[in-house]
Amino acid sequence: MKSYSVRQPIPEKIRKDLAEYSDFLAHMLFHRGITNSSQAKEFFTHSYEKLHDPFLLKDMQKAVDRILLAIEKEEAIAIYSDYDADGIPAAVILSDFLDKIDYKNYFVYIPHRNKEGFGLNIPAIDIISERSATLIITLDCGITDVEQVKHANSLGIDVIITDHHEVGEVVPDAFAIINPKQGDCSYPEKMLCGSGVAFKLVQAILLTKDFSLPKGWEKTLLDMVGIATLSDMVPLVGENRTLAKFGLMVLRISKRQGIYKLLKKSHIDQRKLSEDDIGFTIAPRINAASRMDAPEFAFKMLKSRDSSEADGLVDYLHKINDERKGHVAVMVKEARKRLKEIGDRKVGIIAMGDVKWKPSLLGLAANALCEEFNKPVFLWGRGEGSDLKGSCRSSGVSVVEMLTRMPVSVIETFGGHHQAGGFVVRKESVDFLYEELIKIYSTFSEKPSPILFTDYALSLSHIGESLWKDIEKLSPFGQNNEKPLFFLSQLEVVAVRQFGKKKEHLSLTLRDCVAYKEIEAIAFFKNLDAWGESIKELEKINLVAYLEKNNFANKSSLRLRIVNVSR
Repeated sequence: MKSYSVRQPIPEKIRKDLAEYSDFLAHMLFHRGITNSSQAKEFFTHSYEKLHDPFLLKDMQKAVDRILLAIEKEEAIAIYSDYDADGIPAAVILSDFLDKIDYKNYFVYIPHRNKEGFGLNIPAIDIISERSATLIITLDCGITDVEQVKHANSLGIDVIITDHHEVGEVVPDAFAIINPKQGDCSYPEKMLCGSGVAFKLVQAILLTKDFSLPKGWEKTLLDMVGIATLSDMVPLVGENRTLAKFGLMVLRISKRQGIYKLLKKSHIDQRKLSEDDIGFTIAPRINAASRMDAPEFAFKMLKSRDSSEADGLVDYLHKINDERKGHVAVMVKEARKRLKEIGDRKVGIIAMGDVKWKPSLLGLAANALCEEFNKPVFLWGRGEGSDLKGSCRSSGVSVVEMLTRMPVSVIETFGGHHQAGGFVVRKESVDFLYEELIKIYSTFSEKPSPILFTDYALSLSHIGESLWKDIEKLSPFGQNNEKPLFFLSQLEVVAVRQFGKKKEHLSLTLRDCVAYKEIEAIAFFKNLDAWGESIKELEKINLVAYLEKNNFANKSSLRLRIVNVSR
């Protein structure tokens, strides 16, 4: 069971420096490393004009010149994107631009997650060559595809790589590489997502050539940047925070039929769309396309201008997303069962697999286990081929660094970010995966703390519109700018109920016996004994929770989202 501690109060001197802000805001700013008024103003100020110059990205001018040449000569351009909620919006961004300037000689290629895997692949390049393309622009992939780029070059195809993943020791011999993580790239924001890099490319093209588009037209693409930035585990500080903020603003007024239909089917008021709606509704359905079928379904949904077509696509994505939830739940349940059989949950990592587990769903299962057990998780399964593919998640040590130290006799290939990655484990060595990982993990000094921190001790009397407005000022939330997590003590349980079609969700009515105030607290996919001893009416409990606004059925109310329950 996780244990929680409330963060220390703000020092008196810093409180004076942040005197213009409420106690809550000052406390939250301090624990985000903001200690004076000027830093706070910068944090709260969002200006499109202050976004960084796209030409600070290495090879940007070279890439722009090559794209403009291709447009001038009417070359066939292949847009090659990743298949997730970052890559697919990136493909929408670049294709929307080409559509807007009425350039028709292009096509989009999104690899099949299970059949082709991540990144460029040689059979795909051969298909692209057969379609007479002379330029490939990768989106959210390509930075490690050395042999694939070499193959494209041999076929007379130039490759422009736009990516944001970690750069390996050997860099592909591409015509141009736009990736802020390159060591000699001077771009200030190193943590853009793939769609953010794609947006920068469109920005740079429009700054170079006048296509007679309406001034500021590219801002309409920020809805896609917002989806990707809020979905892809990039830090929501600096430029990313600004892109996410404007992305949400554009999404709330977006005319895209797919977005409109998806939100309507999910009973979400588009005008009040939040980052949670992206994280729990939009992104999962985009990702469900590639996890359960083909990524083109999500791409077409985002691109569709036809109401009935969008309806059908949204219905299908909704259906396969529900199927995805069921498959992941079974995997997590099996993993928990195995851990219980092992009998030792104190082991520093979780590493296991099954040939029946679908690789496209492993990341979701690994994430659920990582959150539950607060330790790095490595899961593997077998796809449509014979390869054993895995996904890993961590809230502490870098999974990429761990995989980098793995012997080549065990791990064949890998890639990813600090907290999330993917790998291929050699079949003959899969039984040694856990043993090798635990050896490497033991060498790390920085490990997940068993004690997790809540931001603020709260009573029900503090909850109201004033507090909610302060919370909204801190948004949008994500990595490095997490949603405020509250600790509430000794609340009386007035009523309990399970809700949902299958009664799979939990609702508690809680009362503060001092303030005599009540509030609803909910937890999705939880029951009364989810935190150990079953919750009973009239008992008193301590709560770790987020505060959220429920806008269901045109009614607005504040409620708590339960994270943990203790006595």
